[in-house]
Amino acid sequence: MPELPEVETLVRQLRPLLTGRRIHGVHLTHEDILDGVTRRALHRGLIGATITAIDRRAKHALLHTDRQILAIQPGMSGTLIHHVGRMTTALRQYAVLQCELDDKSTLIYRDVRRIGTIRWLDADGWERYATRLGPEPLDPEFTAEEFADRIARSDSAIKKVIMNQRQVVGVGNIYANEALHAARINPRTLASKVSRRKLIALHAEVRRILQAAITSGGSTIRDYVSSAGEEGRFQQSLDVYGRGGQPCRTCGAMLATTHAIDNRATVFCRRCQR
Repeated sequence: MPELPEVETLVRQLRPLLTGRRIHGVHLTHEDILDGVTRRALHRGLIGATITAIDRRAKHALLHTDRQILAIQPGMSGTLIHHVGRMTTALRQYAVLQCELDDKSTLIYRDVRRIGTIRWLDADGWERYATRLGPEPLDPEFTAEEFADRIARSDSAIKKVIMNQRQVVGVGNIYANEALHAARINPRTLASKVSRRKLIALHAEVRRILQAAITSGGSTIRDYVSSAGEEGRFQQSLDVYGRGGQPCRTCGAMLATTHAIDNRATVFCRRCQR
């Protein structure tokens, strides 16, 4: 967390609030989340910059300014919050980056575990960085056939492949569990051994589940909240993630949990996902 739906939710909420705003002040509490930029350079670049656009690439929120791009990758526990008024003690506690705006509001990057990353890049620097990222699963030009071709080339477990950001971006542990169950694919199966029919079905399920999660404002499992401080709602619709030992909603069999694939909890149904 956050995965693609959570970052997309943040971006959609922040876009109308921040576009055109000028940054008047910057406060950074920790430097360990910076990548390729110093505290001094970040301060110097951001103060006086105007936010011109906001979008998402993979699990990154991109704040384009009239100078460079502020690329924030929230990691497991980060979020971006637009706050008006006096900050509470609880909000300030994990506020790693604060940008004071010209309308007296504040953009806050809050990260409980500080696993996220902040980058300050020019257009060429971002393009170089982005070359390591795979296609967007919701891009209409990323067809089921192209998805199947990319995934089938790997001899790793199918779950690891669809979570590999070089193969396809934005799919983390939660949505990988859900999509594989919906497509009836065992997460341990080697990607090269999955039939093309099932890979095409998996493409459809990844898209369907990610879109549904965006509509629900993402999933709040532990720390994630939207830019308005609200929890997501998609966790109420999860069929397998976090439900190990409970009945499968499709067939009634007991859901199994393993950590053998990628050291993260993988929940699946032995009957539905043979």
